[in-house]
Formats: sequence, structure tokens, C-alpha cells
Amino acid sequence: MTAVPETLTAHLPDGVAEAVDARLLVAAEDDIVARIWRRDDTVWGPAGQPEVADRLGWLDIADRLLPEADDLIAFADEVRDAGILDVVLLGMGGSSLAPEVLRRTFGFQAGYPHLHVLDSTDAQAVLDVEAVTDPDTTLYVVATKSGGTIETLSAFAHFHALQPDGTHFVAITDPGSKLVDLATEHGFRRTFLNDPDIGGRYSALSYFGLVPGALMGANIRGLLQGAGIAAAAARPIDTRVEHAALWLGAALGELSARGRDKLTFLIDEPLQSFGLWVEQLVAESTGKTNEHPEHGENAVGILPVADEPLGAVAGYGQDRVFVHLERSDGEPSEGDLARAALMTELAAAGHATITTRFSPASLAEDLGGLFFTAEFATAVAGWVLGINPFDQPNVQEAKDNTAKALEARTPAQPDAHDHELQELLAAAGPPSYVAIMAYVAPSEQFDAAIAELRAAIRDATQATTTFGYGPRFLHSTGQLHKGGPKHGRFLQLVHGAAAGVEIPGQDYDFETLKAAQAIGDLETLRHHGLPAERVTLGEDPVAAVKHLTTRVQGLL
Repeated sequence: MTAVPETLTAHLPDGVAEAVDARLLVAAEDDIVARIWRRDDTVWGPAGQPEVADRLGWLDIADRLLPEADDLIAFADEVRDAGILDVVLLGMGGSSLAPEVLRRTFGFQAGYPHLHVLDSTDAQAVLDVEAVTDPDTTLYVVATKSGGTIETLSAFAHFHALQPDGTHFVAITDPGSKLVDLATEHGFRRTFLNDPDIGGRYSALSYFGLVPGALMGANIRGLLQGAGIAAAAARPIDTRVEHAALWLGAALGELSARGRDKLTFLIDEPLQSFGLWVEQLVAESTGKTNEHPEHGENAVGILPVADEPLGAVAGYGQDRVFVHLERSDGEPSEGDLARAALMTELAAAGHATITTRFSPASLAEDLGGLFFTAEFATAVAGWVLGINPFDQPNVQEAKDNTAKALEARTPAQPDAHDHELQELLAAAGPPSYVAIMAYVAPSEQFDAAIAELRAAIRDATQATTTFGYGPRFLHSTGQLHKGGPKHGRFLQLVHGAAAGVEIPGQDYDFETLKAAQAIGDLETLRHHGLPAERVTLGEDPVAAVKHLTTRVQGLL
């Protein structure tokens, strides 16, 4: 049996280790690693299929952008010296999640602007950004690969009406997108043209992650250097033992194929927000339908589980695999110690567990390495599962239904009664999962209330729970919801902001857009035959979720 790479610690159930070993033998015989680096699209299916060969630019982007680090840092200094105190990133999904991880991981850097990330169409979320920034001392970063993302362009229209000076705006987009023309028309301070061969969820180490990171004063050179080291370690080599990214991808793919497809992350401080980014990477890459030559079509997918509150070992089903990003030095927090203890108990109970470590002393380098390793491992898992990990065929469906709901002003669906909630949740044990999707302004208080609801559902049913803010999750886990195995049970929470916020040039405001996105997603889920219910939150969404938790506990 092949040993686990030195950088990982793993405990795999009986039979899985042997399956991983066999998979690594196939990878060696089929020259998978070398073919990935040659950008051979046949690793993931027939030659010439869309969104494969032209989606592998992430492989060497760190090495290609490292020489540009000085220019990015100089640009950040220019912005700072111009009196900019705040940077507001306007983006969705792959354009916003890596910057959010950098913001939360590194925090405010003295002498540099505060970074804010707006990836919501909730009117209160927009107002919250307005409340803490001054348009005269704010730089707005408009980030969208396609140049046509409705949420991002709506946010741009709103803030441009508040600050019409184009030098307060920066664009990050692909060459030839509509945003390039928009930036030229309005005299943006600068436009960064990203490598078009990089998909959104693989773009953390491209301009989409690096420009916001540089502007907030994060150590982007360290990020790139760490990613470069990880990439070098993932190059074709003679011994499979040392190839951590290959091993991890093979293990996650084989575990998923055996029903252990709930990839649960336990992440130590200060990297806990990494789950937000890796959630999109894994879910949108793997939640697909493959075509097996003998068995026909088969929905597959790995469900990433981020920010789930810790529970007792008995509360977890056998459909789980646990990955711990463990702090290797410094003073561990109480939470760090609790995660380590739980991992020991889970392994002893026969669960699949995998641990990798990072050092706060080399935080930027280790985070850059984690970004790359996760990307490579996800690509390998796609090979194991027989799917294309670079497309997102079901994301457009929800967008189309949003447009229909927006045009027709489709009325909201009625709220679920107790018996409907009970039917949705009582049968939610493994292999099912419960996805909670909240169209509400993000806040720490709301996160805490949701954590209590998730724990209540899991402890009563053993069901895995996930949580996402709408419409952010539509660009993330939404692909797996519709395209992956039909195991999801969906609870939509909707809250109407007290005041509407206009979108200049449109006949609808942010609340109307958010409502259409919620309706469009609910209808899409039901169209796929998936159980989905809706609950409208009251004036105080935090109190409403706490009340809902009590209600659910009574039903279960």
C-alpha cells in the first residue's frame, strides 16, 4: 500500500486506502500528472469538449505573476498615497471569495485601506457598505470574468451614481469583455486583464485575488511564492508517495465514489474563512453528471461543508470525510484544541480523516500553497469521478429563471407550514443533506443564529448541513445543488430589507432583484424534483432564525 505523503496525516476506512493505492497506480500508468501539466483535455473526457483545455491557466499563474508583484504593490502604494481609505470589491463567486478570505485572514494592515467585499443584492448589505465608506476616499474594484454579471454591474451602477469620478474605479476582467468598454467609457483608474484560460473558482492566484490583496496590503509576494512551491511539488515525479495534491484528489474521489461525499472542513484560526473559497471550488467543480460507458449517466459530486459547528461523534453519519487544516505552531485557541480532539475521536470511531498543517509564521506562503493544492486536488478528483471539473452547466439555468422572474415580477411562493417543514427535515438523515440558503444581509450575528439551527438539524437527524448567503451561493454550491446527486433538501430563508435601494438605469431595485433570484432558485430546485421549502423571516432576521430553530426542534 502506498504511504500517505509526509505533509498529510490520514486515517481511511477499510478498503479505501487500497482503492486510493489502486487509483494512484492508474494515475502513474496513464501519466495523469504529466498530462495535466501538458494541458491535455482528454484527462477529463473526449478531446475538444468546451471549458477544459482553455481552463488550465491556473496551473502556472503563480510563476507567471510573481514578476508582477512589484507592480501590483506599487499600484497599491499609489492608491494609498492618493488618499484612499477604503476599497470596496464588487464581485460574485470566484471574483469575491478569495478576496474575502484574504480580508478575513490578514485583517487590516496599518497604512493601507480597509477592504470590504460586497457580493450581495440585499439592499441592507448595500447600505451597510455605504454606511462605513466615503465615496471621496473609496476605490471601487469591479471584478467579473464575463463582464456581464448582473449583481456586479448593478452594484457598479449604484456606486457610480454616488461617485462619478472614474479614477475611483478599477476593473478586473477578461480581455474583450463588456467591462473593458465600460471601464474605458468611464475613465477607470486601471483595468487588469486576467488570463482568460482561468475559470472563476480557480482564479484566487490571478488578478482577481491579487489586486484586492495588494490594495489591502496583504503579502501577495508570499502568496505567489507559496503557490509556486506547491506547484513545483505537484509536477510529474517518479515517486507517487510525495505528491500530496495527487494523493488528496485521488482520496477524495475514491471516498466520494464510496458514499463518503460530505467533505467536512475543520479549520483552525486564522484561516477559518478558507472554507468559503474552497466550498465553491469543490462544489461547482464536482457536482455534475458523468457518462459511464457501462452504466449510463450518473450524478456525482463532493459536497463541501464549511463552518459547521462542532458536534458529538455520534451526530455524524458515515457519509462524511473530515479535513482538518491544523495550526502547527503558536498558542492554539480553545477552538483549535477542540477541533484536534474531535479529529482524534472521529478517526477512532472509523471515520475518514485527513489533516494538513499550516504555520502562522509563514501564513501567506502556506495559504498560497493551500490555494494551489486545493485546485490541483479538485482537478484530480474530477478525473476520478469521470467529470469535467471546469464547467458549470447548471448555473446558467438559475440565472435564466431569475431573468424570467424579474421580467414577469413573479409573486413569491407561500411559506412552509409546520407539516411541510417536518416532512422536509425529518427524513434528512444520511446520505441526504440540508442546504440552508438565506437571502439576507450577511452579519456575524446571523451566522451565529444559523449555526444553532444547523446543529439542531444535525443532532436530530445526523444530516449534514450547509449554509450559504443568497445570491452568493448561486455562484458556488448552486451547481452541486442541481447537478449533483439528488440528496439535497433545501430550506430557503428570505428577508425583505426595510428600505429599497435603486439601481440606476433599471426599472427594478436591489430588493426586487434579490426576490427574483430567490424565486428563480426555488423554482429551479423544484423543477429538478428536489424538496425545497421557503420561510420568510420577520423584521429582525436573527430573532426569526432563533425562533425557527425552536420550531424545528419541536418538529424533530
